[in-house]
Amino acid sequence: MDSLTVEDPTYIGPYRLIARLGAGGMGLVYLGRDEVGRTVAVKVVQAEYAAHPEFRKRFAREVAAARRVGGSWTADVLDADTDAGVAVPWVATQYIAGPDLTTVVARDFGPLPEHSVRVLANRLALALQAVHAAGLIHRDLKPSNVLVTVDGPRVIDFGIARAMDSLSGDSLHTRTGMLIGSPGFMSPEQVRGLPLTPASDVFCLGAVLVYAATGRLLFGATDTGLNAHLFRIAEEDPDLTGVPDSLLPLVRACLAKDPAQRPTPAQIAEHTAGDGGGVWLPGEVLAQLGRHAAQLLDYVPAARPEAPAEVRAAAAPAYIPTARDRGTPAPSPYRRWNLAVIALAQLAVLLGAGDTRSFLVGRVTPEFITCFAVPFGALLLLGGHIVDRVGGKRTLVTGLAGLAMAATLSGTTGALASELPLLLARLLQGASGALVTAAALALVSTGFPEPKERIRAFGIYATVSLAGPVLGLLMAQWMNWGSLLVIVTPLALIALAGTRVLPYDRPDRPDTRFDLPGVLLGALGTGGLVYGSLRVSGNWSASPAENWGDPLVVAPLSGGVVLFLAFLWWQSSASAPLLPAYVLKNRTWLGGFLALLLAGTGVPALAKLPMAVFNPFAHETKFTMLAVVAGLVIGSTQVSPRLLRRGVTPRVLVVTGLAITMLGLTMAIFQVTSGNAYPTLLPFMILAGLGMGLAFMPVFATATASAFPQHTGAASAAVIAAQLVGAGIGTALANSLPSMPWWAVACLLVAALTAHLTMPSEAPAARRG
Repeated sequence: MDSLTVEDPTYIGPYRLIARLGAGGMGLVYLGRDEVGRTVAVKVVQAEYAAHPEFRKRFAREVAAARRVGGSWTADVLDADTDAGVAVPWVATQYIAGPDLTTVVARDFGPLPEHSVRVLANRLALALQAVHAAGLIHRDLKPSNVLVTVDGPRVIDFGIARAMDSLSGDSLHTRTGMLIGSPGFMSPEQVRGLPLTPASDVFCLGAVLVYAATGRLLFGATDTGLNAHLFRIAEEDPDLTGVPDSLLPLVRACLAKDPAQRPTPAQIAEHTAGDGGGVWLPGEVLAQLGRHAAQLLDYVPAARPEAPAEVRAAAAPAYIPTARDRGTPAPSPYRRWNLAVIALAQLAVLLGAGDTRSFLVGRVTPEFITCFAVPFGALLLLGGHIVDRVGGKRTLVTGLAGLAMAATLSGTTGALASELPLLLARLLQGASGALVTAAALALVSTGFPEPKERIRAFGIYATVSLAGPVLGLLMAQWMNWGSLLVIVTPLALIALAGTRVLPYDRPDRPDTRFDLPGVLLGALGTGGLVYGSLRVSGNWSASPAENWGDPLVVAPLSGGVVLFLAFLWWQSSASAPLLPAYVLKNRTWLGGFLALLLAGTGVPALAKLPMAVFNPFAHETKFTMLAVVAGLVIGSTQVSPRLLRRGVTPRVLVVTGLAITMLGLTMAIFQVTSGNAYPTLLPFMILAGLGMGLAFMPVFATATASAFPQHTGAASAAVIAAQLVGAGIGTALANSLPSMPWWAVACLLVAALTAHLTMPSEAPAARRG
């Protein structure tokens, strides 16, 4: 610590400054204390950076996200003032009473032993998980940004340097030649100026581990010249001499030139789990930490030198003390109401989706069966893109207004002789439902950052998502053509009125270009798959060969596959895609996508099975389907959340849930083929529903948590689209194949294997961004 100078202010916000901690590329860092004696580190941005409006706006967003990180191995952001009217922005973080890793390795002790490096890898990986879950990339992970304490390391300075990315072109970034990152600890993509993903931080983590284990920079000293050093980072293999053999595979994987080949922080944490028991540092280092803490307690600020009066009168202050920023708003007191509104909105969509049959008894056609599902599926990705551009609340309000209007038109035109008004109403209902569904899942993902509330929210969402279509089908059998007007319209209107309590979610990507090619390819691909599969479902009188050989089935299905592959290709190369490359390459998101697609294919068999035994309109069929609903409600709202809170991993929950569903379905098929009566079928259908609830809830939670907040809408919409396409294919198979649904058991088995290979082995991190 250094004494304050004449130019330094006495206060920054509510914090009395007592020393300088250091200077960085963006400003000065002070040691401060508040009125109750809490010690903080206050970083003040340099005035030349703060003069750029785009920098200030980006800085405010990064600080807001960083305040929500709150990981166990990071320094919490406590306070900030980023208002555009403030002369110089500042941010206050928890002060960690410990030296940085550079001081420990280069001056006080030397390279750390193997055990200490393994613990360091585990804790830094957990810290990066928290940072990435908040929608941030650290971009400057280096030994001087890792503070060493008795109980473990702490990562500091996350999320602030990213604001410099806004200074492009003829800007401060160019004029100063400033690099975001430190030359000895930069990733190849940073050196090349490519867009960064969380994998960049993993490379930097590997470089930090090499430094901790060997005491030297990954690519040697920088005294040979900056350009030569950067070339070695981009093109040459790292020198891993001295890294312990047990750590070599992990470090080498982190330092892969291709970001896609690097492990995720979750995988690193899993690989190094169990290494943190007991004392993690050598005794000499612990003794030095004790002396450092004692020095802080005994520190007395030096008297500040006073400049001559004429200098004080002429000089403008370097920093203007500011009022305390109110920071990120406190958690909404209406969170339970918010969840109820979202659940009602989603339920209104799904109940209406299954109500076509009640209007068209005696005149059911494939066109009427698909007139809701096709626009619903085709516009899901567009709905997600709109969420990312204008916000979830606005999208939900727009969708609910359209849904209420469409449901009313459907109810009032259902008895008319002409089918055209009903067709148009159902098209509008499907389009509005896509907006509501994309916004609902995105709002659940971003609106409940506290882990316990997040788990509860996803449990309720999974219940509505799975039970809604079944309840809609039952309503279609129990109620007349006015059921939409009686049920769906009031639900939509109540949810619309309740959106007033939803917090306004300012979008993180309002200025990005609209991805028109991506929207078109995704819409046509998903719409083709949905239309082709449901065309099979509507042609009940044809044989399976006639069904699947129909040109109106073959063309949409094959074209949908081609267009969806083209969509994925475009997303990997577009400059402003709906789904950026890091989402598409994320194992957790991809695993959730595939699991929902495969499991969704097997789920319709649970509705098909009782219809194969009883009359579709018989009470036995209805009560059997209600048994499935009861099981999934228990699984998704009671069993799965409790197990997650007790530390059971998503992978275990999903695989176990799908296995239970397979067991229940298999036993139910045996009951049917053995000619057993209705009561013997109920327990196994309840068991199958319980397994569904157990599995689907963590899939939704972990898949959507894999995307940054600015991409949550598109990622959520794609996950729902996978579930919809799977359900469409499963419905087609169930309606066209006369045999028992053993194919559904096979689909669930493949889904379980996929989940085992791709789902994370730790509890889903709460979203804080």
